[in-house]
Amino acid sequence: MQLATASLTDQGGRPRNEDSFGDWSSERLYYCVVADGAGGHGGGDTASRIVVDSVLADLRYLTVAELPPTGERLVSALAHANENIVEEQLRGDDNEKDMRSTAVLLAIDRECGTAAWAHCGDTRLYCFRHGEISVRTRDHSMVQEMVDAQLLAAEEMRHHPRRNVLYAALGTQDQLDIAGVDGTFALRDGDAFLICTDGLWEYADDACMGEALAEAATPGAWLDALAVKVRASASANHDNFTALAVWVSEDPEATVLQLAPGPAPV
Repeated sequence: MQLATASLTDQGGRPRNEDSFGDWSSERLYYCVVADGAGGHGGGDTASRIVVDSVLADLRYLTVAELPPTGERLVSALAHANENIVEEQLRGDDNEKDMRSTAVLLAIDRECGTAAWAHCGDTRLYCFRHGEISVRTRDHSMVQEMVDAQLLAAEEMRHHPRRNVLYAALGTQDQLDIAGVDGTFALRDGDAFLICTDGLWEYADDACMGEALAEAATPGAWLDALAVKVRASASANHDNFTALAVWVSEDPEATVLQLAPGPAPV
């Protein structure tokens, strides 16, 4: 099983980029994570970086008995990242006491041909199969609850005035809602994953993602097209946005493409 990947991050119109992302790969395993920090004055970018560093370190040395990685194991990794943020809140300065982060974590086992994921907040994972969305994570947010209760149309949630009200984010000392796929997800040739912060999906809707995917020759081209859409549609002070794309191929002759990440958060 071959993977082609790409990533991007953009500061948008904000004074600093509070998103973080990272990935790690071995011959068998591939992990990637996107985190969207909140808290301001340095706290948000600290929280998101803790998430990325924590989960990649946590999963790097899984035992054979823990393979393939499951959604439950990834939930545990995010829970551990939550503990690390809380510890930093308690020993950090005033800028960090209220820091939080949303996150999505994806794991792929090439040998087993499976994927798993976990998430907290409104950073999302999409899986496109045959050009259609087969998986989309459910946001932990007020507007998602309103959509589920049929009080709000799904297409209205992107620009609702309470869209940024979250019911779960890492950095919480009380009971925390972290969701993950049950067990593992069987991969198929041509599956395309997108994990992205709300700064991207707010302006690039599901139809836009699918259309850009159909026209893209590489994961990097897919992300570039989505970034163009965001920049064309967003206001001057729009949020940071970050995305990772992972394409799956069963062709042993397929070229493995690992594009360099975008600029580091500032």
